[in-house]
This record gives sequence, C-alpha cells and structure tokens, in this order.
Amino acid sequence: MFRWLPIVWANLRRRKLRLVFTFISILLAFLMFGMLDALRTSLSQAINMAGSDRLLMQSKVNLTVSLPRSHYEKVKAANGVRAAAPFNWFGGIYKDAKSPMQMNATDPAQLLAVYPEITLTPEAIEAWKRDRQGLIIGQLLADQYGWKVGDRIPIRSQIWRKLDGGDTWEFNIVGIYGVNGGGVNRASASLQYDYFNESLQFGKDQVGMVAIRVADSTETDAVATRLDKLFENSPFETKTATERVFIKRLLDQVGNIGAILVSVVSAVFFTMLLVTANTMAQSVRERTPEFAILRTIGFPNSGIVLLILAESVLLAVGAALVGLLLAAAAFPLIQDSLGVAAFSWSVVLGGISAAIALALVSAIIPSWQLTRTKIVDALNV
Repeated sequence: MFRWLPIVWANLRRRKLRLVFTFISILLAFLMFGMLDALRTSLSQAINMAGSDRLLMQSKVNLTVSLPRSHYEKVKAANGVRAAAPFNWFGGIYKDAKSPMQMNATDPAQLLAVYPEITLTPEAIEAWKRDRQGLIIGQLLADQYGWKVGDRIPIRSQIWRKLDGGDTWEFNIVGIYGVNGGGVNRASASLQYDYFNESLQFGKDQVGMVAIRVADSTETDAVATRLDKLFENSPFETKTATERVFIKRLLDQVGNIGAILVSVVSAVFFTMLLVTANTMAQSVRERTPEFAILRTIGFPNSGIVLLILAESVLLAVGAALVGLLLAAAAFPLIQDSLGVAAFSWSVVLGGISAAIALALVSAIIPSWQLTRTKIVDALNV
C-alpha cells in the first residue's frame, strides 16, 4: 500500500490552492477541537481530583451570604472533623489588573491540614504563621506578576474596606506553594484570616465558607448531615456537601459545559465533513476519465476505492495532527488562566480517530458513485 503514496500525494497536489485552503480549514477545526476537548477533560479532572475526604460548608441561602465565625469554631470542634479552615473571598486586584485574583483569608495551620497536597517549605510555613501580613501564592500567580519570596506588595480589594476607609492591604510574600496532585488552584493566594478580620470596617467575625477534612472518608456524608443539623433552625442555616459536589454545582451554574462543548465540536465536524466531502467529490469528478482508463487496463475497483480513501485520510489526518499539536502547544495559555487544567494526550488520539472517520465518510460516497459508473460513460465525462 505504501508504494502508492507518491501517487496519492501527487493527486492531492494537482490543485495546490484547493489543497492549502482545505488543509487550513481542517487544521483550524481540529485546533478548536483540541482546545475545547482538553478544556472539557480538564474540568472533569477538576471534579475527579477533589478530595474524597473534604466537605465545603456554606450558607443555605447562597454562597454570597456569610456565616458567623462561631459556626467555624463549632465545626472545628465537631465529632468526625479532623480539621476545618475558614475562607473569606478577598477579591484582590494588583495594580491595573482587570480581573480579581483568587485570594482567600484563612487560617494557615488549618489550611495546610485540610489541604495536605499544598507543598511549602518548613521555613515558609513558619514564616506565614509568624507574619500576620504574610501571603502565600501559587507558582502560576508568581510567574504571572513576577513575584518572589520577600516582596512586599499592595493589593486592593474590590469588596472590603479597612477601618480607615482604604481598600488596600499590604502583604509580605513568605512562600510560593506547589501542589502535589490536584484539587488546589495553582494561581491563587492565601492571607491570614486574623490580619484580614481585625482591620475590617464591616463584616467582622464572619466567614464565607468552611472547608472541612473529615477523620474518616467513609463517613463523609454522615458528617455533612450531622453538621447541617447542628445549625438547623438557627438564623444561619448551612448547606454542606463534598468538594466534588460543590465544584460540580459551580460549573452547572454556568451551564452544562460538557453539552455546550460537544455541541460546538459537533457543529465544527459537520461543517468539516461538508468541506472535505466537497473537496473529494471535486477531485474524483475531475479525474473520472483517468480512473476509467485504470479500470480499462484491469485495475480493480477496490484498488481505485483505496486510492481515493488514502487521499482523503492523508489530507484529513495530516491536517488534524498539525491542528492537535498546535492545540497541545497553545493549551498552557488556558492552563495559566484556569490554574487547574492539563492537556491529555488522549485528546490527540480521539482527534486522530475522528479525522479518520471524517476522511472515510467524505470519500466513501464519491468512491461508490465512481465504481457504479460505466467505463464508457466515465470516459465521456
């Protein structure tokens, strides 16, 4: 079969402009496919990588309603709870950034106990516990702003105000954390809850959410139910769920992202099917007399079909492979913005499989029509 590749390649290059435009169209389609499917895979991984022994507690009303700090203290002392960390969304803006960074006020010791996958040097841990203005940041955030340990930076809050009416807090970067595995955003920052709380003009002694690590992962649901009953019929009732359920709820608020991405990719593939099928139909129509001559000298119909299929596969798979490799190279740009994304090479395998299917479907109809055409009629085309 490989000895026919020079003929296949020569036939593809007969109409160079058409080849270039078709190649670029398929390339862009699979570039989009690679980016979107990798994004879908990453979002699924973000859910799957969430800790099986972690719970998140929020107000029963919605996420924007805060809970009293006393709730956190009770949760921390509750039966079945190994550790509990408070979280207050800070909404930090650095200089002229257009969007807030993921920045939370929390308790250093409790945060590290709830999220053991966060890796910090012992020196950084001690420095954060000692320095009330200490701030730990993810590596992606450090790379984005060029921060390093020892920097003192001002960060403005979009939400909170200090006692003096200002909206800017000063922080000392004491550590850059890594993540062993998944489940933690590598582009976030954490500050000391006590430093944040004592300087607030409003909203003191409140927590936006409580992250809980249970002592026994098999008792996660039971602990969640028990904690919610603890605050039942109080002015601040709670809703506690596993971390996986919580992340899925947040994604569902945006919409069924998986279905949206599948719909977009399906529309792209349908368009590419029309483009590729039209290209192959034109190519076969232009060479119908040549194929008739091949049949006249004894070339089998199956051989002609294989030649056409080979052209279609070479064009589609070649363009798809380039598009998918470009997607793999460009995906770190999305990874930096999400903080929890990863490109899976299974996306490339899936894309190549889709390209082969696209090529076969595009070529099978003109091939079938050609083999059913009488040689005399084909010579007169």
